[in-house]
Amino acid sequence: MTAVAQHVPRTDRFGAGDLLAEAAAGIGARPGRLMLTILGTVLGIASVVVTVGLAQTAAGQINKQFDAVAATQGAAEAATSRAAGGDELALGALPWDAPARAERLNGVEAAGLVSEIEVDGLEVTAVPVHDPSASRTASTPVMATSAGALAALDGRVVQGRYFDAGHDQRGDRVVVLGADAAERLGVVRVDRQPSIFIGERAYQVIGVVDDVVRRTDLLSAVILPNGTARADLGLTVPQELHLHLQVGAGPVVGSQLPTALSPDAPEAVKVAVPTGGSAVQRSVQADISAIFLALGGVALLIGGVGIANVTLLSVLERVGEIGLRRALGATRRQIAAQFMVESVVVGMLGGLVGAALGVAVVTAVSAASRWTPILDLRMVAVAALSGGLIGLLAGLYPSMKAASIEPISALRGGV
Repeated sequence: MTAVAQHVPRTDRFGAGDLLAEAAAGIGARPGRLMLTILGTVLGIASVVVTVGLAQTAAGQINKQFDAVAATQGAAEAATSRAAGGDELALGALPWDAPARAERLNGVEAAGLVSEIEVDGLEVTAVPVHDPSASRTASTPVMATSAGALAALDGRVVQGRYFDAGHDQRGDRVVVLGADAAERLGVVRVDRQPSIFIGERAYQVIGVVDDVVRRTDLLSAVILPNGTARADLGLTVPQELHLHLQVGAGPVVGSQLPTALSPDAPEAVKVAVPTGGSAVQRSVQADISAIFLALGGVALLIGGVGIANVTLLSVLERVGEIGLRRALGATRRQIAAQFMVESVVVGMLGGLVGAALGVAVVTAVSAASRWTPILDLRMVAVAALSGGLIGLLAGLYPSMKAASIEPISALRGGV
């Protein structure tokens, strides 16, 4: 009997472990070059994390500013209609107890009435002396408010006190000065019970206010209780109701306030409250994000080009090694895979280091600015992994270049 030779299929002895070992050897052969290569990716990924992180943090600060002012500010006044002659006619009037009615609504933290007073040529002075020869100066504005207006307007008493409901009900002749008005009238201290004069009537100054965020015109005004303005200066109806709202309560308060102030004719009350979002706020956030993302994209492109250049240079320097491996039986696919793995590993290293560096920079900048750092951890993870993707894309051409090298040409010194 003749023996039949059995065909034994050829097994590839170059496995995944060998591939990783060769790639690690290629990467670690030149540590200095490795550091310079991943530097571009580190800077690119760090730039993306920093810019996106700072954009989110800045947006958070913008949200706080909008929440602190716009999102908690509301107002109401009598609605008007335009008559045939073009004049505006009020459809109704706010009630004097409008603050009490508003504060019964859920979401209203403080409410107060504010009205501008026409003094009909009466001068506001610190002394009751009229000098006809003195030059005329602009009269100090006179305003009337309810006792709770300061809380509704986010004002701050810097001297003395603000008048209360008792002053209002009795029509006491007391006033509070805005900081600018106090300086203009020469009122430095209120503990000495100074007085100012509106025309020939004397009013005792009991306080000075500052930081009126929602109505800065009060800083230059003389402020009287509503009851005093009604008795002395002919104030007939309040002009505006100002509200301090809880964040997010604007839509609910806006729907309920007209009925609370004018049950018989809600359409006679015009209400302005914050909505769920601000177009200006969204526009600012979008602009910041777009600018920062564009800068980060440019940095990533630079990092990818750097990896591609260094990987291609590595291919050109290792032509002899590639030719020898091809002569010993390495396939084109194995050669391409080795350089592809090297490029991906370099990109991954740059991505991980860059993401960590970016997080550290965002945290440091936020701490220095006393901001609350806001970072989406999913974005950080994607940024770190994108380093590998950049390495993959950057290694495509150098890998194909290495795979196309013929053994004979490589051993002869060609490419």
